[in-house]
Amino acid sequence: MTKALYLYGGWPGHNPYGVAEWARKVLDDLAFEVDESSDIFVLDQDLTRYDLIINNWNNALLSETLTPSQESRLLGAVQSGTGFVSWHGGGAAFRGSVMYHMMLGADVFYHPAGEGVRHPYPLYVVDPDHPITAGINDFRAASEQYYMNVDPGNHVLLETVFDGEHMPWLDGQRMPQAWTKKWGEGRVFYSALGHYLEDLTAPPVELLMRRGFRWASRDQ
Repeated sequence: MTKALYLYGGWPGHNPYGVAEWARKVLDDLAFEVDESSDIFVLDQDLTRYDLIINNWNNALLSETLTPSQESRLLGAVQSGTGFVSWHGGGAAFRGSVMYHMMLGADVFYHPAGEGVRHPYPLYVVDPDHPITAGINDFRAASEQYYMNVDPGNHVLLETVFDGEHMPWLDGQRMPQAWTKKWGEGRVFYSALGHYLEDLTAPPVELLMRRGFRWASRDQ
């Protein structure tokens, strides 16, 4: 049985506790054995006993960071083969931990349409043959459209295009929105979607996340 650690909490603007109800049902349906925690200090323990670490920790302060112990435990576990999955606010968490963002594959800069704005935007499937995106067609979302600094080594699964409505100089700019990458022996999956609970429960996104959990934990 896949054993996972699910960390959630922090800034309430991303509804971490409401999203935890969604995640709980999905992970139960996948038959994962899950340890839940809303205590960031759970990252100070030995994490190598988990097949997967799921991060839905959200922060509002640019100065928030992981302690040296937490960063070492987390990155060390992933490097040794533990999978890692995060979404949306996880890309803006632990701003002070450069190595966390290097492992994740991105650092969120901004959402040009504004905080919490349900701005409609397209999602294009870049790799239709990957096990996470197979059979998923292009779709649309209406939520925060993330502009990010992205690792060029990421294996991009989804991308979006900015329409320039709020920042005209971004018109036509393409931006990855979901990807996989390796960190040592570990598999990493991230999706920028998820500001609102309905972003995650949308059928293509929930399927994407379910497959991402399985892929990162090697449960397939």
